Amino acid sequence: MREFSQKTEESVQSGDAASTGRTGAEALLSSLKANGIDYIFSNSGTDFPPIIEALARLHPSDQPEPLIVPHETAGVAMAHGYYLATGRPQGVMVHVNVGLANCVMGMINAASDDIPLVMMSGRTPLTEVGRPGGRVSPVQYGQEMYDQSAMVREVTKFHYEMRYPEQGDLLPRRALALAKSAPPGPVYLSLPREPLMEEVPAHIPAVPVQEPAAAGHPAPEAIRQAVAMLRAAKSPVILCQRGDPEGRLAAALAVLAETQGIGVAETFVVRNVLPGAHPCHLGHDPKAAIEGADLLIVLDASVPWIEAAHRPGPEVKVIQIGADPLFRRLPVRSFRTDLAIQADPAATVSALIEALGAPDAQAPARLAALRERHQARRARMLGVIEAGCTGPMSGEYLSHCLSEAMDADALLFSELGVVPGAMQIKGPNRLFNNPHSGGLGWGMPAALGAQLADRDRLVIAAIGDGSYMFANPVACHQIAEALHLPILTVVKNNGIWNAVRRSVIGTYPEGAAAKANEVPLTSLQPQPDFAMIAAASRAHVEKVEHGRDLPAALERAIRVIRDEKRQALLDVRIALSDRH
Repeated sequence: MREFSQKTEESVQSGDAASTGRTGAEALLSSLKANGIDYIFSNSGTDFPPIIEALARLHPSDQPEPLIVPHETAGVAMAHGYYLATGRPQGVMVHVNVGLANCVMGMINAASDDIPLVMMSGRTPLTEVGRPGGRVSPVQYGQEMYDQSAMVREVTKFHYEMRYPEQGDLLPRRALALAKSAPPGPVYLSLPREPLMEEVPAHIPAVPVQEPAAAGHPAPEAIRQAVAMLRAAKSPVILCQRGDPEGRLAAALAVLAETQGIGVAETFVVRNVLPGAHPCHLGHDPKAAIEGADLLIVLDASVPWIEAAHRPGPEVKVIQIGADPLFRRLPVRSFRTDLAIQADPAATVSALIEALGAPDAQAPARLAALRERHQARRARMLGVIEAGCTGPMSGEYLSHCLSEAMDADALLFSELGVVPGAMQIKGPNRLFNNPHSGGLGWGMPAALGAQLADRDRLVIAAIGDGSYMFANPVACHQIAEALHLPILTVVKNNGIWNAVRRSVIGTYPEGAAAKANEVPLTSLQPQPDFAMIAAASRAHVEKVEHGRDLPAALERAIRVIRDEKRQALLDVRIALSDRH
């Protein structure tokens, strides 16, 4: 520890002593930048003085850009969305245990979706007297915990409390190497004020490089077994629900499916993989996809079907593929596994393409049948869409209009906001649904994170009215204006917690709640005026109550986004549905 002059106890504890070397805070920020962190989404507190001082002292090129987010949950979701748009993990820094508490839901979502991010929070000072950074206020006693990391331990791949200033160099490198190692996920660093304020000793050597561990290529024997199972199958089907941010899996899967005549269903989709017009796309219904299949390839899908509703027969073979094909983070998961291939999904699909070689004799007939099935499914959906365009419109019609308004590069973040089967998504990684963890309030700030990655790209948040309120919309609209992030927010407004209502009716179809005029604990009435909330941050706003008015409203909103670089919100009245 460095020596410091004893002026007064207050000045000592505020860190006024002379400083000639790098502090732990400076080392931490420099290491974050050197290891690929572009932004820190920050909500500061009394633990931040050494971080703020380091930000002021360091050259901007030697530190991540700090961004103020006025609510912690928004910061975590922005890092989540930024990664989905770029494939680059980012940092979040919040105030001690209370700030971390607001981040827990976002961390649960990130863990569920295998999102690498560096979560950091201050830790109330460890000491009372004698060291720089020690306690100087009552709140620093009230915020002490025996084990602050316990709040996020179960949903992180790595957690550690910084103890010495020289660890400012090591910890980001170590944390990011683990966060990006397959399967990726969030990590957590707890940062007490004392090591942040102390100087890094001059004799400490440079930290060695630590590269993340890739999932790697599949074992040759596993590929041989998978090829034998595919060649023996008459009607193989692939089930997937997400791709990688770079689109490698999507490119390989499109080739495999069309070459070999294999249907692909995106069941409970989280990140779309195939474009909607691909001839082998079977849609999103697991029951329809599984029916008639004699081989299922589960491709990095934690929940390919629901056991109680869609379980395939005992004669159907199942191959599960992924960096963690059995999803060890899930305590209960009993989906059949005749062959598990632990490897990078894109590399595995590419290996299957090479090993299978030319398509077998059945492939052309399978492909022709898939084309007919695809066209028939699309024709049925167009009928549903057309029927839902009048009055309070249907979710299918809203989804169709959104996909028509999206250009080839547009991104849509949905939180109970769209019906994927009603959309014609133009490429992979264009539709992002909320993770299966279900922490609401994710969609809108995740869209803000994606917009930060490319301010010229059209980014849409299509969210339910309840999800909009969960998103802390006042904070999100302030972020959009302050950081010049012109997202389009579409609120799917049906005035009710419809997911809860549907769950009650599905569980007790003849019950008293289902027969009641109003299902208890589901109403969102009286509603606030969502347009006024957005208008308070100078957004372009419109209310849309009839389906015929939606295309023009979307066109006007997108024009404002393009021409004025200003956010927009559409409050869209939607009819209740028992399907979604």
